Amino acid sequence: MAASGVASPTRTEVLQLYRSLLRVARQFCDYNIREYTKRRTIDAFRDNKNLTDPSQLSAAFSDGKAQLEVAKRQAVVYSLYAPKVKSIMDIRPS
Repeated sequence: MAASGVASPTRTEVLQLYRSLLRVARQFCDYNIREYTKRRTIDAFRDNKNLTDPSQLSAAFSDGKAQLEVAKRQAVVYSLYAPKVKSIMDIRPS
């Protein structure tokens, strides 16, 4: 029997990707984008939690890594053009 050649990601790698995506989400200055990125990460991992096929797991993992790179780039761009005034959601009561 020949191996399929598709390396399925380990549980540790998947959790590391999840934490990395949530960490990048915290870097966004804008509340709406920060929460959207966080919500989208949680929903995507919840939707893919029952995948068992190694090829589907590998495809979802590589898609997640691609999304991580996009989120990192966007966080940098958003930080360059951050608004001068804070959102009402970011203001903490004294």
